[in-house]
Amino acid sequence: MRFSVNIPNFGDFADPRTVASLAVTAEQAGWDALFVWDHVVHAKSRRRSFGDPWMLLTAAAMTTTRLKLGTLVTPVARRRPHQLARQVATLDVLSGGRVIFGAGLGGPIEDEYGSFGEPTDPVEIAQRLDEGLELLARYWSGEQVTHHGRHYRAEDVALLPPTVQRPRPPVWIAGFWPNRRPMRRAAHWDGAVPLFGPGSHGRAPDAGQVRELAGFLGEQRGEGGPFEIVVGGVSPAEPSRARDLLGPLQEAGATWWDERQLIDGPDIDRLPAVLRRVEQGPPSV
Repeated sequence: MRFSVNIPNFGDFADPRTVASLAVTAEQAGWDALFVWDHVVHAKSRRRSFGDPWMLLTAAAMTTTRLKLGTLVTPVARRRPHQLARQVATLDVLSGGRVIFGAGLGGPIEDEYGSFGEPTDPVEIAQRLDEGLELLARYWSGEQVTHHGRHYRAEDVALLPPTVQRPRPPVWIAGFWPNRRPMRRAAHWDGAVPLFGPGSHGRAPDAGQVRELAGFLGEQRGEGGPFEIVVGGVSPAEPSRARDLLGPLQEAGATWWDERQLIDGPDIDRLPAVLRRVEQGPPSV
């Protein structure tokens, strides 16, 4: 099992210098990755400062050498795939091939899509996500791309340089379990980042739920290659308690533990609590 730190791109973490400093601490403490949310207003009724996730990750890349870096998750449907492809490839080049790309539908839909005149139909958003993901993979190759799709077009273009990672960076797909559609989508890529119900971010899932999901993904993938299942929550730093929490999740099929603050807690976007946990190092399994 590998271990990541998860932070929003608002509040204290809207400042690239804060994220860069946290990344250094995480790398020195033995964490494997740093993941940043990708929101523009989140819940717009709460006025907060936001940082662009790719700028935040760029700052982190320039202060670290080993830490994997990525978004959990980018709503592909509210971005232009060719521009997003350049951002990801540029970070992959800068970091020496350390990018993990997390993608999903994103939300809240009315606030993050509707506020800017973007489509709010979940079916169309899902279509744009699937078509956009396929386009991103082709753009990252550096090869010529011509595409006439339902939502996107490209005419004989090659986006250079390609990503350092070949054939592309790992792509992880988020969604709510037990909804089958997002996890069926994830099975076609490199990893699944499930949530187990509204408000579950920051709360560790039940091992039985993870086992059920792992079985479903295995059925969908057949004899596919390596695949990641990412679960998370608030873990205890004390080794025996951490093993009691994470051991059953690992046995059920989880391959990553993503350290997260409670979605409805007071510390979700505050540095002090996150920094204290990061300094203690990843949990012991």
